[in-house]
Amino acid sequence: MTALSAAFAAIDAANARDPDKVDGQPASLLYGQRMTAEQIRLFPDAREALQIAARGQHIERWVLRRADYPEGREGYLTWRRDLAGHHAERVAAIMAEAGYDQPEIDAARRMLLKQGIKRDPDVQALEDVICFVFLKWYFQPFSTTQSPEKLQRIVQKTARKMSAEARALALDTFDMPPPFTDLFTDGNPAK
Repeated sequence: MTALSAAFAAIDAANARDPDKVDGQPASLLYGQRMTAEQIRLFPDAREALQIAARGQHIERWVLRRADYPEGREGYLTWRRDLAGHHAERVAAIMAEAGYDQPEIDAARRMLLKQGIKRDPDVQALEDVICFVFLKWYFQPFSTTQSPEKLQRIVQKTARKMSAEARALALDTFDMPPPFTDLFTDGNPAK
């Protein structure tokens, strides 16, 4: 077994314990598989640290529940920060167990903590994969639960996180109505 396959197997084993189900499958396991599929499509020559970060991006997401944090923006941001830290540390431990060296472990940790987004190509690549998975698999069901105004803000934030190349590809890939397509043009996403 290669180090990469060992890391994937450990991430999948952890995520298979997710009590939350989507289409009868553990939600985190399915999400990790979708992340890998999209990473291969978008970045087929990605280094192993990026491949592992993509697969483990939501490792054990159910461990820290949103309901256990205060309501409101501050509680939400604290929850998201704590989740990112949990994901980064779990993936780092799995990579160490699989035999990866410290620079590769640190690279995956930076990606999962989003340190250097818009500056580090690997961190940005992971963010682009995350956004594509959201748009492809989770946006439509999510959109039915949100007001048009909130949905507009969410799409705007998604577009802002993506690289210019990923925004252009999203326009070619997804059938979005004009209010959303405007957010993916180079002149508009940061507004």
